[in-house]
Amino acid sequence: MRDRLKRAAATAAIELVEEGMLLGLGTGSTADHALELLGERVAGGLTITGVPTSERTAMRARGLGIPLRAFKSRLNIDLAIDGADEVSPQLDLIKGLGGALLREKQVESCAEQLVIIIDDSKLVERLGRGLLPVEVATVDIDATLAQLRALGCKAELRRDAGAPFVTDNGNWIVHLSFTEGISDPAAFDARLQALPGVIDTGLFLGMADIVFCSGPEGVQRLERTP
Repeated sequence: MRDRLKRAAATAAIELVEEGMLLGLGTGSTADHALELLGERVAGGLTITGVPTSERTAMRARGLGIPLRAFKSRLNIDLAIDGADEVSPQLDLIKGLGGALLREKQVESCAEQLVIIIDDSKLVERLGRGLLPVEVATVDIDATLAQLRALGCKAELRRDAGAPFVTDNGNWIVHLSFTEGISDPAAFDARLQALPGVIDTGLFLGMADIVFCSGPEGVQRLERTP
C-alpha cells in the first residue's frame, strides 16, 4: 500500500522534469521510485543529467542509464526530487534516515526548486515526532553525545551490524529523539549547528518548494508560501 502511494507521488513529481534539466537525485525508498520513473523517461529519449545525493543513488542511476555529474559547490541545479521523513504544515522537513543528509542538503540547497515526494504518513503537526538524524565527526564522540543530550533530547549513535554507521563522507550519524517534538525547529537547528562535533543536521528548513503527498484520496500538491 505505502509503495503504491510513494509511486503515485513520484509520478506527479517526474511530470515536472523537462528536457535538458540538471536534476538533484534524492536518496531513500521513496526517491527510488522517482529514479525508476526517470530511468524510463531517459530510455524513451529524454535528455537530462543527474547529480546524486549518495553513492547508493549514483549506483542505481547508472544502472538505469541516467547520465550523472559530480556535485560541486554553486552548481545551478534546475530541480531536485527527494523524499522526507517528516513534513510540517509549513513544509519544513526532517530528512536523513537514509543516511545521506549532508549530501542531500548540499545538492538540494543548490536547486532552483526542491520537490518532495511523500505518502500521507509523513505529514506531522510538529517536527520531531520520530528520529532526527545528525551527522557528526567521529572524533571525541562521547563529548558530542553528551552535548546533544544536554539539549534535552535522547541521543544514540546509529549502528549497522553493531558498528557505527559510516556515511559517504566518512562521518557518523546520531539519532535524536524527543518526548514532545521540536517546538522551535529553527532555534534548535541553530543550537545543534553551534556544537563543535556537529557537521550538519536533518532539519531542512525553508527549503521545500513543492510537496506531492499521496494518500487514499489521491495526490495532493502542497506549495510553500513566500
